[in-house]
Amino acid sequence: IQQGAYDFIEKPLSLEKVVIVAARALEAGSLRRENQVLRTVLPEQDELIGQSPVMLKFQELLARVAPTDVWVLLTGENGTGKELAARALHAGSRRADAPMIAVNCAAIPEELIESELFGHEKGAFTSADQARAGRFEMANNGTLFLDEIGDMSLKTQAKILRILQEQSFERVGGTRTIKVDVRVIAATNKNLEEAIAAGTFREDLYYRINPMTLNLPPLSERVEDIPLIVRDVLNRMGGERVRCTESAMNALMRYPWPGNIRELRNVLIRALSLCQD
Repeated sequence: IQQGAYDFIEKPLSLEKVVIVAARALEAGSLRRENQVLRTVLPEQDELIGQSPVMLKFQELLARVAPTDVWVLLTGENGTGKELAARALHAGSRRADAPMIAVNCAAIPEELIESELFGHEKGAFTSADQARAGRFEMANNGTLFLDEIGDMSLKTQAKILRILQEQSFERVGGTRTIKVDVRVIAATNKNLEEAIAAGTFREDLYYRINPMTLNLPPLSERVEDIPLIVRDVLNRMGGERVRCTESAMNALMRYPWPGNIRELRNVLIRALSLCQD
């Protein structure tokens, strides 16, 4: 137990106790994984905000696609809210009661990607002191969100393609085949068709993840949404007592926002931190 065992069973063996202990162990493991997921995926805001024509059209498409099981590729500039859109797709699906597991494809080192995605068995490599489920396994019956998929190496793309096609894999260092049922939502700020032409993205992977494309418009194309976003951020950060002056709002609406909503949010947080009243 000190080395990580959940419980122990004494002789003479009671099959009833074996079943009870095994069921409790599975439940404890599931709760532990869910807790880990919740600690890492809480969003900065709850929903996509906007009443501009381009956002209303986007939200209409999203609402129509969400209840289906179709895989979706989300495109758009950095900071436009692709992860929020992915969460809205998951929340509106029949998988909403199962987890949505996010993977930042650009942040995981290539040498760790297999262990991160597929999990590993105890002793699979030097630091593997216990078995660990991967992101695919954790997302079973739910949604797997592959963020910044355009930044994956070609070697990793090949591994991902096989798993996406078969929805089965083995943990690193394991021999047991694990089958999963996941809906995949991918996101990128890159033009993947140009990446294919340049030889940095696999064409077969592109067509596998792209039955449906939803493009999030940049903030510069929906200036009329800026006051709504500003009010939402100010209410969250400072409460209803904080307001934006007319001159400040005009300045915010004139700026082109190359960093989109993320940049706007950071500017507002900085203003709230420095304001004198």
